[in-house]
Amino acid sequence: MQPEPIIYVIDDDDAVRQSLEFLLQTAGVAVRGFESAKAFLEVLPQIRSGCIITDVRMPHITGIELLRHVKESNPDLPVIVITGHGDISLAVEAMKLGAVDFLEKPFDDDQLLAAVRAALSQDAGTGKRKAEIADIHDKLAALSNRERQVLEGLVAGSANKTIAFDLGISPRTVEIYRANLMTKMAANSLSDLVRMAMLAGILDNSGKSGR
Repeated sequence: MQPEPIIYVIDDDDAVRQSLEFLLQTAGVAVRGFESAKAFLEVLPQIRSGCIITDVRMPHITGIELLRHVKESNPDLPVIVITGHGDISLAVEAMKLGAVDFLEKPFDDDQLLAAVRAALSQDAGTGKRKAEIADIHDKLAALSNRERQVLEGLVAGSANKTIAFDLGISPRTVEIYRANLMTKMAANSLSDLVRMAMLAGILDNSGKSGR
């Protein structure tokens, strides 16, 4: 019998960490909390399965640095990255490094639990992933050329003003295209768009958008 998967929560904010632990325990999930990436890395060699939830901005060892360590030692261990800063460049970097999801605070309980369940079932969900990718390509096909250009700028980490300058349009027009493509892609956040872009192959390994 497979051992019960454990969710490892790493966050230097005691209140946030304890809140996540309580949410997961209430949902019937086994959980262990760590107040720093350093404390977690000490037990990482003994971990073979489960899922990691880590904050991005932590002292000494950041969530991104922790993600690198995990992918070097146990590349199959899924990692969910959370942040309260809405930094799209961090989302791009985290997903390039292999994070299975990127959640921006504040996120609702159901969103987190869904991400955890998806992470734990990622190996068994190959068929679902293929269907999701096909759905993303269908949504991309419905975008106008300009909406696609704005999408590529966003997932590359460019600000609205930069995209506007590159395309020769106003920042306000970029905002309109951005709102339209968020609706067409059914994305709740920029991190959603980044994840979709990674799955669809829009974003290459260098973090630059592919044509």
